[in-house]
Amino acid sequence: MATEPAIGILSQRRIEAAFARGVFEEMAAEIGEDRATAILERAIIKLAEQAGAAAAAETPTPGIEHFSEILPRWTKDNALEIEVLEKTAETFHFNVKRCRYAETYREMGLGKLGAILSCNRDGAFCTGYDPKLKLTRTQTIMGGSSHCDFRYTRAG
Repeated sequence: MATEPAIGILSQRRIEAAFARGVFEEMAAEIGEDRATAILERAIIKLAEQAGAAAAAETPTPGIEHFSEILPRWTKDNALEIEVLEKTAETFHFNVKRCRYAETYREMGLGKLGAILSCNRDGAFCTGYDPKLKLTRTQTIMGGSSHCDFRYTRAG
């Protein structure tokens, strides 16, 4: 398994968000907020797909078991409070009851960009990790819901 980073992902995302804010604001001033948002979204998705591929390369058998084993990277430093609902060889379902990523982005005044900077990474990470792994999510704390409903399914 790869060496764990010295800082947790929550701290990493805070640093990235501060940088992204500056770049986003400059892009928005030059090309408009809609185009700047689309560019930022595409860049974040590409980075998430690359991160998924890197995580898959850590194991000879990417799948639900390994995928669930790397979840602590995102929960480190109490970043997420989760409730696991189901875990089988084909499914991994859980709810996030508290999301410090959402709290952090709001504290930074980036609530509007929070979903782009964080939530849309989740499905893209799956694409890079294993194209057979799919995420279904109907609500997020970032979007104002009481919890996030993560439903990962891996097709045989």
